[in-house]
Amino acid sequence: YPSEFLLQKITEDNQMPVHLHVSVSLQYVAGLKGNALIEFFHGNIAEVENEELRHLMWSSVLFYKTPNVEVMACVLLSTKAIYFLLDDSFIHSDEHQSGFWKKENSDCENSSFYLSCCFVLKLNDLQSVNVGLFDQYFRITGHSADHIVTCLTRDSYNTHTFIQQLMAVLSLLARTPSPEPVDKDFYSEFGSKNTGKMENYELIHSSRVKFIYPNEEEIGDLAFLVAEKMDGLTDLQSLNILLYVLAFQVNHVEGSAQNTSSLQPKTLILTSSDLFLFDEDYISYPLPEFAKEPPKRDKYQLADGRRIRDLDRVLMGYQTYPQALTFVFDDVQDQDLMQNLTLDHFGD
Repeated sequence: YPSEFLLQKITEDNQMPVHLHVSVSLQYVAGLKGNALIEFFHGNIAEVENEELRHLMWSSVLFYKTPNVEVMACVLLSTKAIYFLLDDSFIHSDEHQSGFWKKENSDCENSSFYLSCCFVLKLNDLQSVNVGLFDQYFRITGHSADHIVTCLTRDSYNTHTFIQQLMAVLSLLARTPSPEPVDKDFYSEFGSKNTGKMENYELIHSSRVKFIYPNEEEIGDLAFLVAEKMDGLTDLQSLNILLYVLAFQVNHVEGSAQNTSSLQPKTLILTSSDLFLFDEDYISYPLPEFAKEPPKRDKYQLADGRRIRDLDRVLMGYQTYPQALTFVFDDVQDQDLMQNLTLDHFGD
């Protein structure tokens, strides 16, 4: 340990997204290669001597206690824990976090020393992993509200790779088996003999960690919600969700030193007749077991929606991934989003 293959893979994975703001301390981490990265992990992050770094990923993360603050993190998976390396500015970005993060290094604030804080979730404390729709994100749940984190990978490949690596590492954990009866076979556990339909996609790992995947009902619920936003005039049977993707809406900030643009996280949903942007709650649903009351906001809140037939043109940027798309719609006077969307222009 570490093998040449692992060194090469971790070096390749250490690519921070260019479109998101990253602090100086995290830029330093992103510049490390090969053995320097492994030495940095053992010298600054690892909690025990014999743990091995198995996977590295850059991702936006959300914490259950601060659902409105999306922050960039370097996620490190070892044989003992999952580490979320965050920049120090996150601690001061929200006053509600003062109790969540313990400020022990306030004497470093005014120096030229750039500080990162590291949130640790031990694998032994891990209870479940919820994978989001179309593998765009996943939520890791521990034993309390402080131990719930969502990784917004916005990329099915990164999600799939991390879940695979996590399952492999969990297989190494020696956990005492629970005193439950012998596990039933797959079909009697998950299938209903009356309908033959899967009730839920829940995989219980040998380490007793649950991996929960979205079932067909979740897409049905989403289609129903979209139909409701379309004034309920669309036949639900004919409504197909063609695309669900976590994206950013670009808002240009004029008047600043350099006409910068801020990125607002949005869920983009495309149907055969409309394009929708939703504000989605990625961290509160499904409700954790200890939640006493439902979240303050709905899972999906409509931010914008336009008819495809009003789309005039689509402009594509020339930069590499992530690709920027600009949708230009016809400026229809007095167009109300919630109006009768089945109304024909050439009708009476």
